[in-house]
This record gives sequence, C-alpha cells and structure tokens, in this order.
Amino acid sequence: MYAAMLLHNAGKEINESTVENILNAAGVKPDTFRIKALVAALAEVDIDEALKAPVFTAAAAGPVAAPVPEEEEAEEKPEKEEEEEDLQGLSALFG
Repeated sequence: MYAAMLLHNAGKEINESTVENILNAAGVKPDTFRIKALVAALAEVDIDEALKAPVFTAAAAGPVAAPVPEEEEAEEKPEKEEEEEDLQGLSALFG
C-alpha cells in the first residue's frame, strides 16, 4: 500500500511492475499474489478523493462490567457469612 501511495505521490502509474520495483528497491521480497491483488483493488479507486475523505475511527472502548442484578448480590452475602462462620469454627478447634 505504501508503495502505491509513493507512486501516486510521484505521479507514476500504479501497476504490478512499478510496485514490484519499489519493493525490490526497499529490500523486500515481493509477493506477486499480493501485488496483483493490490493493483486490482486500486484500479477503480480515485486515490485523490480517497485521501480527501475524512477518516473516522472508533475509539477503543475499555471492558465494561455488566451490572449485577440485585438478586445475585443478595445471594452472595449469605455465602460470605457462612464462610466467616466456618473460619470461626476452625479457630475454636485450634484455640
């Protein structure tokens, strides 16, 4: 993609051989399948218009904790009390 943008900026034609030449000059082994796909994808794109169009990106939202229904909160409290009672019983055994 960068090779295509460089060629466009230089006013050169974007075709398979020019993209391959750019990649060779950069020391990258060109993948002919990807080059063909890139050239085919850009064939119908007006790059000047695409560059003028605003780019909208969605901000990455952090994980949101799901609200806990009140019923589940009520169920959790007795379990904690039972655990505390169990621990108190163990301390009585060991003094």
